[in-house]
Amino acid sequence: MSVDGVLFDIDGVLVTSWRPIPGAADALRAVRDRSLPVAFLTNTTSRTRADIAATLRERGMDVDAREIVTAAALTAEYLRVTYPGARCLVVNHGDVGEDLTGVVLDDADPEVVVLGGAGPEFDHVTLSRVVELMQRGVPVVAMQGGLTWATEDGLRIDTGAYLCGLEAAGDARATVIGKPAPTGFTTAAALMGSDPERTVMIGDDLVNDVLAAQYVGLIGVLVRTGKFRPAVLVSAPRPPDHVIDSVADLPALLDELDP
Repeated sequence: MSVDGVLFDIDGVLVTSWRPIPGAADALRAVRDRSLPVAFLTNTTSRTRADIAATLRERGMDVDAREIVTAAALTAEYLRVTYPGARCLVVNHGDVGEDLTGVVLDDADPEVVVLGGAGPEFDHVTLSRVVELMQRGVPVVAMQGGLTWATEDGLRIDTGAYLCGLEAAGDARATVIGKPAPTGFTTAAALMGSDPERTVMIGDDLVNDVLAAQYVGLIGVLVRTGKFRPAVLVSAPRPPDHVIDSVADLPALLDELDP
């Protein structure tokens, strides 16, 4: 099978707490040397695409902001189409206003609740208000549904860990835009101009990165870095297509897939 493109998760694959994972820059360079299109799909909602690209370049990785698909940018597009002009309460850890072009922010009288990445902003009072708004019929849009992310100090729970409780208390379902929803994977493949069935997705989250990608036809590659824990392979609903120690081993895997 030939490979048409490579889609990278960022946190836990290329960097952890924005420190480069050994071999990441060389692996990315090797992929580009094969003349393969690349894109980056991230649930990170604490930085804009421009900020992420600049940080990765400082870490020796040649990345253009236009190659990055963020959960915030996907959410902004969804809001512009589905709720044009709606007043939005955004609960998010980090300033990603630059990626929320066309979204009307209104904390006082929102018509839509937008949940970004979890952090101190997800406090008791704020989440209680979100539940109350849900009970009044205000729709909730989650930028992403990730359960955890990895830091140098250990795992941190993310938005997905809150969603089930909010939905139960608010008696309503939230719409999830970023991973593990299919939209990000198909958008990124279209950005590269690659056939999903010939596109590699490399991530550290078995469920939200790899199996979610495989569900829409991509080739899933799980790395044993970032949030990876061996137990996830034991309890997995299905196996990943490929498992490698780190992104540094990706060029060798591509040699096997597309000699």
